[in-house]
Amino acid sequence: MSWQASEMTPEVTWREITPGCAIFEGGTSVAVETGDWRTKKPVLDWDKCRQCLLCAPVCPDMSIPVKDGKRGEFQYFFCKGCGICAEACPFHAITMVRDEK
Repeated sequence: MSWQASEMTPEVTWREITPGCAIFEGGTSVAVETGDWRTKKPVLDWDKCRQCLLCAPVCPDMSIPVKDGKRGEFQYFFCKGCGICAEACPFHAITMVRDEK
């Protein structure tokens, strides 16, 4: 049986899911929380942020929303805590901190 992303639960075993790197349906990222295993998370210092938007395109998880030319708050639902955004920020406005869940 092939499961839809919206039907995935912890009870679904690896034998029941579709193979990795294969796309069987579109628009599934909003149904799958990817940030629940993160150990660190990025925190933005709004006083240091210059809205250069260099952090947004390097985020592999699309966790930095941009609207009307301005970045928004991190979407931690998708963030894996990789720290690429913090490395890309030339103003040191993003720091990685321990994610206390």
